[in-house]
Amino acid sequence: MTCARCPIAHSPRYGGLWMPLTEELVRQIAYDTQHFSNHGAVVGHVEGSEPRPVGSAPPITSDPPYHGPAKRLLLPAFAPKRIEAKEDEIRAVCRECLDAVADRGPGDEIDGAVEYAQHIPVRVMSRMLGVPRSDEDLMREFVHALIEGVDRPEAQQRADRLRVDAYLDELIDEHRREPRGSIIDDLLAAQVEGQPIEPRHVRGMVLLLLMAGIDTTWSAIGSGLWHFATHPDDLARMQREPGLWPTAIEELLRAYAPVTMGRRVVDDVEIGGRTLKKGEWVLLPFPAANRDPQAFPDADKIVLDREVNRHAAFGLGIHRCIGSNLARLELQVALQEFIARVPEFHLADPERVRWSTGQIRGPRVLPLTIGSV
Repeated sequence: MTCARCPIAHSPRYGGLWMPLTEELVRQIAYDTQHFSNHGAVVGHVEGSEPRPVGSAPPITSDPPYHGPAKRLLLPAFAPKRIEAKEDEIRAVCRECLDAVADRGPGDEIDGAVEYAQHIPVRVMSRMLGVPRSDEDLMREFVHALIEGVDRPEAQQRADRLRVDAYLDELIDEHRREPRGSIIDDLLAAQVEGQPIEPRHVRGMVLLLLMAGIDTTWSAIGSGLWHFATHPDDLARMQREPGLWPTAIEELLRAYAPVTMGRRVVDDVEIGGRTLKKGEWVLLPFPAANRDPQAFPDADKIVLDREVNRHAAFGLGIHRCIGSNLARLELQVALQEFIARVPEFHLADPERVRWSTGQIRGPRVLPLTIGSV
């Protein structure tokens, strides 16, 4: 929701935290790389000693001029045709998850988050990175610690980060000894200005893909399931009109955008009638931008056939998500497969639904009952 009298809010947390609440201000800040640094992509996250403009997880924590070359290293892996070729693999992953609960019938429960949504992007991204299948649960643990643990004591955050770094360093060394045809292999072979990528930057890019490619997508899948569980007319419509899937996916992304990103103020700047001071944090709530009635007619209404839908679910500006094609495909396939296997479902108990904390929004516990209400 937006606030006409308070287009940009302030909190004393984290040494001073600002949050613009209109699509216009979110867009303005997202495109302003002069006054706002992406070194603070995760607010409160304990960064290493890596200075600007590189950051610890390029390109998401990088500012120009390093951002462009770093992002170009990852673009080929997420090119449209390479992602389209993964559809069968993603459907197979979804069906594996559904096969695991194939014994459930009308009246039984499925946890749409724990038993389904959270497994899909973990398996897909792990395979793209060459992570052993046996370590998939560990990937979920890492992502949860780094993204949802922002309020934990600094010492615990550092310990979590060191644990993740140690694992990734070992994984990268294994790829260096025995290439597996993965994104890690591509990064190890890549060069920037004629020089190999430094090991800590390879690790940072792998960390970025884990953080950006797993939690966000399983949150979007879970939110889509929550929507259809609470809007039976929309569920029935998708079954009657499968041609709606492309626009429906965009509308679900708009309405349930999972990501709020951070920026750090580089120099004092006036935004929305307020003066933001150097060193303060800014949160860019893309979900709020997507619900701004000045930008979207009937912003709080989910319109599955909304034709004009330039939402900000994947961010704005130079840091717009490189994995948007993959996320869209995973979301669409995951919802299609679930609905094909479970044509009718509803919330077992709204009070038992648990949503995530931190900068990623999505259901972490989603009890669904099979069958109609």
